[in-house]
Amino acid sequence: LFDGVYPFYPQQRKAAVFDISTIIVIVVFLTLACSFLLIIPGIRGRVRLYWTLRVLLSLFVGVVIVVVQFTGDWETGWVQANTSYKSFSPVQVDVDIGLHIGLAGVNITLRGNPVNQINETINYNEHFPWNFGADYDRSYSEGLQKGLPSPILYVAEKFSTQSPCAVHRQYRIAGHYASAMLWVAFCTWIISNILLSMPVLIYGGYMLLVTGAFMIFSLLSFSTVRSLPMCLIQIGTRALHVAYGGSFWLMLAIGLLCFVVGITIVAMHHVNLDLLKTFFDLREDKAEEYHEMPEVFINPHFVNKGL
Repeated sequence: LFDGVYPFYPQQRKAAVFDISTIIVIVVFLTLACSFLLIIPGIRGRVRLYWTLRVLLSLFVGVVIVVVQFTGDWETGWVQANTSYKSFSPVQVDVDIGLHIGLAGVNITLRGNPVNQINETINYNEHFPWNFGADYDRSYSEGLQKGLPSPILYVAEKFSTQSPCAVHRQYRIAGHYASAMLWVAFCTWIISNILLSMPVLIYGGYMLLVTGAFMIFSLLSFSTVRSLPMCLIQIGTRALHVAYGGSFWLMLAIGLLCFVVGITIVAMHHVNLDLLKTFFDLREDKAEEYHEMPEVFINPHFVNKGL
């Protein structure tokens, strides 16, 4: 020890609980939702229910499109193994090792089972970015210099540019184009909301279909990484396998939801336009459409005077 600190372990790393970018996005959308709920009492009748359903559903779609950009569970995998903890050390520890792959990089989790072993707290969550503008190999080298535990460095090495697995470039390009597709979907989502607030509902339905299409395109872009054979990640006697995670399936569900809503709006436009306008609070009164006055009130006082 040097002043009570390990020379190659300057601090005990803590596992990340939440991603800051994700929290910011969720707080922004929750603020919008709460602001809308404050004005809900001013809307009368059944229209209040229609407005609530439309706004909350739309905000949910928007927050999902943005949040999945920063999540790290497009692909996930866990394995429990008995393995060495540090390089050049025969000490074995029981750990849970997690691999979380996102659009911008990979998170590797190492958690002891139990957490406190060999007089240390084994609870790590390390992020290695590969998005454009980031240097994955440099992050990996910094991990070596910090003296990260061997299982984390072993898994991280599989995704480096020098690895024989050769998956770094594919993941980086697939994540980049998937992210670009999602940002386009976010723009079309904004346009669809603008069109649905105007008397051009059918174009809003078409734009929702475009939004759903770009979501599906992002999934297809990310799924291209499955065309490459994944290297075997052998940890002790166990192998770590990955599968599509929560963000992938959530985006698929939201994309299909946009398709369903868009098709419903387009179909209702041709089948029952009045009902569609009623749901979106755009139905005009028949008297206003034909510029007619439904009733005329005459003051009898003026009639008696011949006026």
